[in-house]
Amino acid sequence: MAAPQKNPNAKKKKNTIALAVAFAMVAGVGYWAYSDRQQSNYDREFKAFGMSYSEFIERARQGQIYSVDVQGQNARIQTIDKKTYITHIYESPDTFMRRMEESGVDVTSKPAPQPSSGGGGFGGGGFMMMLMLSIIPVGLLIGFMYWMQKKQQKQMGGGQGPANGFGKSKAKMIKPEECKVRFTDVAGIDEAKTELMEMVDFLKNPEKYKRLGGKIPHGALLVGPPGTGKTLMAQAVAGEAGVPFFTVSGSEFVEMFVGVGASRVRDLFAEAKKNAPCIVFIDEIDALGRARGNGAGGGHQESESTLNQLLVEMNGFEDNQGIIVLGATNRAEMLDAALKRPGRFDRQVYVGLPDLSGRVQILKTHMRNVPLDTDVDPRVVARGVPGFSGADLANLVNEAALCAARRDGKLVTATDFEQARDRIIMGAERKGLVMSDEEKSLTAYHEAGHALCALHSPGADPIHKATIIPRGGALGMVMQLPDGDRVSLNRQQAHARLAVCFGGRVAEEMVFGHDKVTSGASGDIQAATDMAERMVQDWGLSDKAGTVRYSAGRGEQMMGVVGRSKNMSEITSLMLDQEIRELIDSGKVRAEQILTDHRDQLENIAQALLKYETLSGSEIAAVAQGKPLSRDPIDPAPDETPRTINANDAQPPHPANNNEMRPQ
Repeated sequence: MAAPQKNPNAKKKKNTIALAVAFAMVAGVGYWAYSDRQQSNYDREFKAFGMSYSEFIERARQGQIYSVDVQGQNARIQTIDKKTYITHIYESPDTFMRRMEESGVDVTSKPAPQPSSGGGGFGGGGFMMMLMLSIIPVGLLIGFMYWMQKKQQKQMGGGQGPANGFGKSKAKMIKPEECKVRFTDVAGIDEAKTELMEMVDFLKNPEKYKRLGGKIPHGALLVGPPGTGKTLMAQAVAGEAGVPFFTVSGSEFVEMFVGVGASRVRDLFAEAKKNAPCIVFIDEIDALGRARGNGAGGGHQESESTLNQLLVEMNGFEDNQGIIVLGATNRAEMLDAALKRPGRFDRQVYVGLPDLSGRVQILKTHMRNVPLDTDVDPRVVARGVPGFSGADLANLVNEAALCAARRDGKLVTATDFEQARDRIIMGAERKGLVMSDEEKSLTAYHEAGHALCALHSPGADPIHKATIIPRGGALGMVMQLPDGDRVSLNRQQAHARLAVCFGGRVAEEMVFGHDKVTSGASGDIQAATDMAERMVQDWGLSDKAGTVRYSAGRGEQMMGVVGRSKNMSEITSLMLDQEIRELIDSGKVRAEQILTDHRDQLENIAQALLKYETLSGSEIAAVAQGKPLSRDPIDPAPDETPRTINANDAQPPHPANNNEMRPQ
């Protein structure tokens, strides 16, 4: 038997009746209060100035009454001695008037008294004023309650009531004509574009695939580092397909109240079905779809019920024909396995950092609206920014435009891009920082030690620039850029990096003595320790540790374990500590050997830095051999052709060996 349907107007009718009853009750109370007040006023006056009716008739016969003012059944009496009294008439008007004529009393007659605002028993308008004073407070209270209810509904998302609005989806729908992004606006990620073009073709020509038994993919998961263009790619898919585009963040589903997130998921897909075919884009989906039952990010009833509802909507008994779900995350390992399986997210599209050709395409896209000088070559700029994402490259172009604007230039030059790159990688120049001669000398030898180890370590990346000008949090820096694109790091290159890291500390010890060593190498020590740990625990580049992964896996990281795995014996942990220490010590020993064998070159580079403050890679190689430079001291070093790589997990995105702050 079907459940009886509720009449949507029943509640409104009941509210109207209740309001009418409340108004009638207020009017009755007001009238009663007015009548009671009128009687009370009369009683008070009679006690003060009252005269009995029999006494009034007797004194009228005796000629002691001067005049009578009659209002209804009440009479105001004025005696010949100019005193005023009141009385109540208990006779008919005709009998009363005949008695007054016989007694020779002047009688003035007025209509019955109307309600007045004066509070007395005589005058007009009192009842209406009393009624208004009774109704206005109640009306204001009802209006305030109605306004509060509407405000609460608006804050909770609209709907017929607060509960319904609270469970409505917060997704924003972008109509096809409003989505202007196309695949031509997305550059540098051609492989990801190719993967998603099939979805666009399916939305445009579904019969082409259906006749061969193909089914539209339920969804695609866009995975990659931040700033690589995952959201832009989803917009391009919607723009190319010409279908409605629903966009929402994963964090907008989860609330502290159980059932709200699931309700929002249902509402989102209900709206999507009305506008099918369409695309639903869930950004930062890891906030919604974290793995269940692992104790961190899962286990909460609300988050699990929300995820369960999403799983059902994406692939349950009901077919969501024409709805493609795109999700974006940079932590795919955190997602629940049921969410990533085929049938829900059929594809995982990796949107990684662009290579050299990709960076060139992205730069050209962002340079379209920037007036460029003839010396700006997008390929040269792209080679100087290894590991930059699409967002980083957009920021680079913007910073270059700001540099040109600060000098009141009409065109953006290659020098502006060079300054913008240094500002992003190394920080802004701290021109107001005053360094003593001793600190400046120590910084010069520190950076010279880094540069010398980079020159004489096989497998080390070439030097791009060295400077002792304070930038950001560093007093000096040596910047290295590899020769070309690289996708891995070998053992020789890793050991070379360890040696370069300790070049600055060893140079300080050799020149200034063990007691004058500063804390300036803290960043170098941290970088060397991280490198040695990854060599031993992750990369299998230690003979003693072997090709075993000792760091915490995905499941343990989600449980809050950082670093090494909990499933490790104390003996193994001690062995790893010893191996890491040996790698770090070997890097320092190699740095000591290089600086001892080439002590004269260390002096040449340090003195050149003190004289010129900034040296390019080619200039460092020249001054190390004792060759003079053909430019004036303290002038900016001419920039050499930069070299770059495609950064990955094996190396930092912006190579720099000394970006720490030494104490002032």
